[in-house]
Amino acid sequence: MSQGLDGRHRPAPPGWALVAIPIAWIIAVTVTDLLVPRHIHLGPLLVAAPAITPLFGGPWTVGLVAALAVIAQTIIGVLRDTDELLSANHEAQIIALLLVGASLVIFSVVRERRAKELKQVRYVSEAAQRVVLPPLPRQLGPLRTASLYLAAEAEAQIGGDLYAAARTASGTRLLVGDVRGKGMTAVNDAALLLGAFRVAAHRQASLDELVAYLDRSVCWDLMEPGETSRYGETFITAVVLDIPDQDGRIRMISCGHPPPIVLRNGRPLTMHARHPAPPLGLGELTDPRYHVESFPFGPGDLLLLYTDGVTEARDSAGVFYPLAERVTGWTETDPDAFVGRLRRDLLHHVGGHLDDDAVVIVIESPAVQERSGMPSTRSKIFRRTGGGGAGLGPEG
Repeated sequence: MSQGLDGRHRPAPPGWALVAIPIAWIIAVTVTDLLVPRHIHLGPLLVAAPAITPLFGGPWTVGLVAALAVIAQTIIGVLRDTDELLSANHEAQIIALLLVGASLVIFSVVRERRAKELKQVRYVSEAAQRVVLPPLPRQLGPLRTASLYLAAEAEAQIGGDLYAAARTASGTRLLVGDVRGKGMTAVNDAALLLGAFRVAAHRQASLDELVAYLDRSVCWDLMEPGETSRYGETFITAVVLDIPDQDGRIRMISCGHPPPIVLRNGRPLTMHARHPAPPLGLGELTDPRYHVESFPFGPGDLLLLYTDGVTEARDSAGVFYPLAERVTGWTETDPDAFVGRLRRDLLHHVGGHLDDDAVVIVIESPAVQERSGMPSTRSKIFRRTGGGGAGLGPEG
């Protein structure tokens, strides 16, 4: 087994054991051809041996099997043609085997070269993902975290979904977003936003100031000097969170992004923003006011952040993945275990392949003692809205 940068094991190529199949076929055809009456010619069946070898072998293996097939055909011709060394029929069969064998060797060389190029592209893609979008550390201050990125394009490994975290003097700041569009343009826009967040998140600015800065950064980066035609065409939905170390509430600004879910004792509570902001990149058009909203995050709670690639994943019947419904009753408290189960469940729902990139972030609230003696927030009451969600009040 080999292992890629994504940690997934890939099957190793088949060994020499499979070469016994075409060799056995050559022996069987040769022996049978020599035993049957002379008017029956089984030599053309030898071409099957080199024909199946590229399924598991490289150019040298294909060339070896093709050479054995030519030798076998020559032996058949010499032993069966008693009047002359080789008849015209056997000579034609030998020439045909030579041509087929040479063609298969060339095909195998080209295929192996393409496979090496594809392997290198995958490696570069995975390395780029590690640089642009590295996995979150398992520990962010008192928080335990786990992250999952599922790319719709299996060969790309990276797309327009993004996430980042930064430690500040008083807590942890998180960003989860989704760039409109696909391809390298989306990857570039995601990298620009991540860079802006990593620079600004460490500053002692309020959450609304941080989001305003990110919006301006996106607007500046999307424009060439003097260009205005792309305003409104490219934007990034995002949710930005501030999780203090010494508090039991999370502060949030949602910019058109799917709402977070808090899982408490197996019960999901969807944190709908009462005053959502427009997606990042549209600030020049809307002049938004960013409202900081908050919700409780008590000991033992799990915070679930995600992109629409999760909730809009469809099964064969076109049914969306019901995230809140599926995680109801899940008792995993370890973020890694929860993410692993969610990944398996999501891929099972879609039949193993996503049509859009998907990001999942799971954060576990620390125990009471880890908050330096802060009281539990379990006594704080959610203000309910319909559909199992929780309405959020503005900070302060």
